[in-house]
Amino acid sequence: MSGPPPAAEPGTSADPALAALAEEVGGPDAGPVIPLGGGTQWPVADVAALPGRVVRAPAGIVSLVPAEMTVRVRAGTTVAILSTALAEHGQMVPLDPEDPTRATVGGVLAEGSSGVRRLRYGPVRDTLLEARFVSADGALVKAGGPVVKNVSGFDLCRLLVGSKGTLGVLAEVVLRVQPTPPTTRWLMGRADPFEVRRALFRPSAVLWDGNVTWVLLEGHPDDVTAEAAVLGRGFVDVGAAPALPAGRLSVRPDEIARHMVDGAVAEVGVGTIHGVEGPATAPDRVDVHRRVKALFDPTGRLNPARMVA
Repeated sequence: MSGPPPAAEPGTSADPALAALAEEVGGPDAGPVIPLGGGTQWPVADVAALPGRVVRAPAGIVSLVPAEMTVRVRAGTTVAILSTALAEHGQMVPLDPEDPTRATVGGVLAEGSSGVRRLRYGPVRDTLLEARFVSADGALVKAGGPVVKNVSGFDLCRLLVGSKGTLGVLAEVVLRVQPTPPTTRWLMGRADPFEVRRALFRPSAVLWDGNVTWVLLEGHPDDVTAEAAVLGRGFVDVGAAPALPAGRLSVRPDEIARHMVDGAVAEVGVGTIHGVEGPATAPDRVDVHRRVKALFDPTGRLNPARMVA
């Protein structure tokens, strides 16, 4: 793996908020920095003990274009604020963090953990169309484009999602938005979750704890009613999804059953099991991570607390 790091985008410094973040991050001689959002997916007990200066992305919605189904938002904006703004136009972004009032857009993307509606809306990386981030050199860099047809070449956006701030500090992003479903229903019952998934047209989520199955149906009221009828009288409406235990393991969707343990909750059709710790990262993947890291951050100054061992 070789090649130069991404080049800075001319003229980006005209935005004072983004320029201020780039200046705060600084260049290679400025020492290590720790990008931090709301701390919901990476709890930090003692910020002062982190191995570097904490930096936080600016907040605010830059532009919202309902007709184009996109929104430009700064990475420090909470998911709750973004959701409220989009709701006024009957739209939403399926980021789905556990605490949207604290979780930031940049933090959710940097962690890369998709919400429980991945079965319907896809992984969180599919939401990101464009990113402006600060590189290890302290330069503002643009990746991707505001619409899918503008995205070409090396897909930096997908690389940034899940990178935990070790490749760049997210500053501003363009996200793909979705229409808000007019009806949302969580139902619970005892049935084979794999049969349930096959019987339904397009459920947003099918969760299973080895005994009980939860189903999220979203869409037009008539369609949701028809899908609920497919489930039968054994399913009852419940207010929300079950609490998801800590720890995540990703397996092939057809291997969920053999990895289940007491207290775990699986996302059927996706392959994510909550409540099971994943194995240590395989050596070959660690090597790939290190090589990518060396290209983007040769001195290792970006979020050293989250580097792969």
